[in-house]
Amino acid sequence: MTDTTAGRFAGKTIVVTGAGSGIGRATAIRLAGEGGRVIATDVVAERLDALRADLPDADLETVVGDVSQAETIQQVVAAAGDRIDSLANVAGIMDRFLPPSEVDDATWERVFSVNVTAPMRLTRAVLPLMIAAGSGTIVNVASEAALRGSTAGAAYTSSKHAIAGFTKSIAFFHGPQGIRANAVAPGAVETNIEAPMGSEYAASRIGPVVQAIVPAAAQPDQLAAAITWLLSDDSSNVNGVVLPSDGGWSAV
Repeated sequence: MTDTTAGRFAGKTIVVTGAGSGIGRATAIRLAGEGGRVIATDVVAERLDALRADLPDADLETVVGDVSQAETIQQVVAAAGDRIDSLANVAGIMDRFLPPSEVDDATWERVFSVNVTAPMRLTRAVLPLMIAAGSGTIVNVASEAALRGSTAGAAYTSSKHAIAGFTKSIAFFHGPQGIRANAVAPGAVETNIEAPMGSEYAASRIGPVVQAIVPAAAQPDQLAAAITWLLSDDSSNVNGVVLPSDGGWSAV
């Protein structure tokens, strides 16, 4: 567990997607521990129940739903009320490592729906409140797959390149209005995200690369530390950055 900063998010309302497990859960716990009001959303109700049970004294609202659906986004914004200071788009899914020659339409569309369209729609929904306030921070979870082509399948890799580009677009267009948008690019992380290998050909291509250069898996708390730093005023001069948090993988 990395050190926290007491009161760093006092008086702030922060939305966290994918908050029921892994990086999202660690981020929600850290934000609450640093004094923030957290609006936590996840597709699995039991995960949010467990989060609430673990944070009995926290200022925590939970919303069960699929963030790729408009009604879930509406519920999240309604739960937050008239103020949203920060947004952490953490929720994401994998693509069974399907290469371009094997990826099917359903996989492509579902991965882009969760990994790109959902963060876009939620960002679009919270920006008016941030712009009106003259400040706001957004962190999107990208991936090493946003930096290279040898980490995942075609759909996931393309989606993470897209979220990196979307992050930079937010920074460019809305930076002058007081909005900062950055992304973290994790490498391997110990989470419960499902990542089955659905292609023998992909295994033959990706397997040797992963075995040769991928560092040991990080803990979700380590990613939460990077995300909360980017959400906080401690990174006030950082905007439009894709920050690798990958144990040095991106240096290889």
